[in-house]
Amino acid sequence: MTFGGSTLEEQRMTPATSRYDYITDGAKIYERSFATIRAEADLSGYDADEERVAVRMIHAAGEIDLTRDIAFSPGAVAAGMAALRAGAPILTDVQMVASGVTRKRLPADNEVICLLSDPRVPQLAADLGTTRTAAAVELWRERLDGAVVAIGNAPTALFHLLDRLHEWEQRPAVILGIPVGFIGAAESKEALAGNDLDLRSIVVHGRRGGSAITCGAINAISSTQE
Repeated sequence: MTFGGSTLEEQRMTPATSRYDYITDGAKIYERSFATIRAEADLSGYDADEERVAVRMIHAAGEIDLTRDIAFSPGAVAAGMAALRAGAPILTDVQMVASGVTRKRLPADNEVICLLSDPRVPQLAADLGTTRTAAAVELWRERLDGAVVAIGNAPTALFHLLDRLHEWEQRPAVILGIPVGFIGAAESKEALAGNDLDLRSIVVHGRRGGSAITCGAINAISSTQE
């Protein structure tokens, strides 16, 4: 089979050329990116595990000043790492977060669960008078105890989870509360960080957040390999 006058095999053997000067080695890009973050970001307030997580979150955001908004409750990273090593599932609010988890980094082939598409969710949302992402939290209960929770999109899911945890006995190992947006995002993260249930948490205060930053945090917790 030929493409553009050359065989596919010939195209595979021809090095890519470009008029631009840029790094093409993926491993070197990662190495230099993390070195740049460590050189430019103020990481002085973190312990070694928190620093590693913060670096990946900054890498995902592309924003050095994210450090002013990242907050770890005591023992949050260690609790998340221990939970994943023990085989705990990761519960996510949206498929974008679930898809962004690097499976090969997971220490125990952990399940990554997003129930937003469960057929029960639309009726639950109607019955509860809330969003589908919040309603899906209702279906987490039997998997919630000891789990790693990663909310990277929906403030309503985080608020709903906090409400339910005041009623349910189950406790997740750690909650990554990093929803993004202008309505409810900052407030939901404040509620998590200031919770009265002794919940371990990782948050990005303010409006910033999102799936990419959340996945950066999960992937850092999953493996110490940078």
